[in-house]
This record gives sequence, structure tokens and C-alpha cells, in this order.
Amino acid sequence: MPTDVFAVLANPVRRKLLETLRAGPRSTGELAAMFELGRPAVSEHLAVLKTAGLVREEPRGRHRFYHLEPARLAEVSEWLHPFEHYWNQRLNALADLLDEEDPR
Repeated sequence: MPTDVFAVLANPVRRKLLETLRAGPRSTGELAAMFELGRPAVSEHLAVLKTAGLVREEPRGRHRFYHLEPARLAEVSEWLHPFEHYWNQRLNALADLLDEEDPR
């Protein structure tokens, strides 16, 4: 099971699970209902996220609720931060080019 946060985030299902958990904790059933996957497959993705430290599991009776653990996502943000300058420059260059073609 991958624990590297970048390897874990490479999967679109896991990214969607994290996006959903931004709004608050959800049960396994609620999360599984969002996908065209079986509940066992969603549970496996949640296990990967849990192992990577991106979510935590809270048992409540017979149900399990998952909470977002954003601390590991801070690692991604720290790694991406130096690239913001690059993308800002690229977007500014694109805006300048578009302005030249359509000065309005």
C-alpha cells in the first residue's frame, strides 16, 4: 500500500474522496454512494488514504466515519509553492498574448 503522498494522490478516486471530505466527515456508505465502484473498492481507497495519513477513521457504532487530515497535504503545498511563480509568469504571458490579439 503506497504511503508516499504523491503516489496516493495520483489516483482520481482518492482525490475525489479528499475533496468530498473537505466539507466534513462522511461515512463509508455515503462516500461509496458517490462512485460507480463497489463499497469494497472505496473502502480500499480509504485504507490507502488512512495509511498515508490523509484521513482518519472514527468508528461510531456499526459505521465508520472518515475525516480529512490536512497536515500531510501541507507537504504537497510546500513542494508546489516554488512552482507558483512559474505558473503566474506563464499565465501573465498568456494574458498579454490574448490582449495583443484582442485589445478591445
